Amino acid sequence: MKKIFLIATAGLMLANCDMDINDNPNYPSGSDITPSLQFPAAINAVATAYGDALFNDAGFFVQYFDQRPEANQYNTLAELDIDETTDLFNRSYRLFYAGALQDLQEVAQKTDNTADLFVNQVMRTQTFQILVDCTDKTPYSEALQGSSNSTPKYDDGQVVYEGVLKELDDAEEAIKSTDIITMTDPILKSDLAQWKGYANALRLRMYLRFIDANINASEYTTKVKNLIAANEFFTGDVAWDVYSDQEGQWSPWFDTQFALANNHCPTYPLVEYYKAMNDPRISYVIVPRTSDNTYVGLYPGSKQENNFWGGSAPKNADVSTISYDKSHDAKICFFTQSELQFLIAEAQLRFNSNDAAAKTAYEAAVTEDFSFRGMADKVADFLAADGAWTGANADKLNLIYMQKWVALFMRDHVEAWSEQRRTDVPKISAQTAAQVKANPTAYTPGELLIPVRNLKGNGGLCLSFPYSSDSRRYNSSTPAARYITDRVFWDVK
Repeated sequence: MKKIFLIATAGLMLANCDMDINDNPNYPSGSDITPSLQFPAAINAVATAYGDALFNDAGFFVQYFDQRPEANQYNTLAELDIDETTDLFNRSYRLFYAGALQDLQEVAQKTDNTADLFVNQVMRTQTFQILVDCTDKTPYSEALQGSSNSTPKYDDGQVVYEGVLKELDDAEEAIKSTDIITMTDPILKSDLAQWKGYANALRLRMYLRFIDANINASEYTTKVKNLIAANEFFTGDVAWDVYSDQEGQWSPWFDTQFALANNHCPTYPLVEYYKAMNDPRISYVIVPRTSDNTYVGLYPGSKQENNFWGGSAPKNADVSTISYDKSHDAKICFFTQSELQFLIAEAQLRFNSNDAAAKTAYEAAVTEDFSFRGMADKVADFLAADGAWTGANADKLNLIYMQKWVALFMRDHVEAWSEQRRTDVPKISAQTAAQVKANPTAYTPGELLIPVRNLKGNGGLCLSFPYSSDSRRYNSSTPAARYITDRVFWDVK
């Protein structure tokens, strides 16, 4: 795995840096940079953006994290003090376009192997899906043209979703029976069936967003039913699992947090839901406060509001902390098996009215997540008690969504944020944080709270990223300013 990581990193550098081969004859250049070097480099670029800055930011947006009381690195995130000048999306924007998408485009120009072209397109589809989910509009139809068009227009998110889904369908239909994957593939080990299963999972995820936005809902419902009936999905997780617990080879999020240690504490909604569900997974990375060995989360955006605390700001010792120990070599998940099974459970319940199949998928999703956290021996008791499949369909659907929110914690925060925006679960509490603090018994555990200090959220939560300020500086086609209160196309009230 160490070797794969070094190859991928080298590929990323080679593909995206100006180099003179005469500087070092050991560096390949031009046609020597083969798809087998460039494809892992593209994946590495996506993983670096997805598993570092976006993982951290989305963890605040979906209220897994808050800023630890006596630290200040992420006050802007906790208090939604975010606009284009914050430069929050710049690094991810560069990694996606100058890194991943540029490499993927060059791979497509260097091979006519239809299996390679298909897996290349799967990664292109996911990359654009992430971009749309973050900012809605994004360069697509005119993107990646280099100096021939340095100011590509921003396409509407719906257009991008539809475009890359068609590209995906076309690429799969074009696969020749004689072609096999020849590129280096650290994700799914050159298993074409697994890549087709990954593509189907991406389709399922994206189709559900069209349906809930009421865009050609009947057509996409039929497509979802067909996917579920075929049941041709990937096994395991789709993940970039190349990191190790050695300095210089750490997973991206930990690599950043190593220098910024002790910045994260869990939120009140997350901790209270764990406790209400008697969920043993609370101990996975959440450390009890030392004074009484209890789990205590911080009210979102509250640490600098002295009036909220009666004039005395909270201290680190007042709340639980987030441990970084399990993130040293954590894999970057592009699609977890747990999320896939939750989506299948939702589809079976909503569109097929198949309660038994929905229950099977729901329990598989929860079981997979317990196993990931080393708690496989505890899942049976949880599913027989607080996590049991009971109640009316609306209760079961809410259970699916809430358990997905829990299962994506420390695994895929961007998808957790996207799914919360799509489903509105966890819902936003009708109570303010001050009301909850005054009367905790009136609070429904797990409901999200409007941050106590909410500087640019207009009384709500973060619904999207502002555009990259780099794009604003260098691309005159960048649309008018985007605010965190602006919704992406599939996020409708």
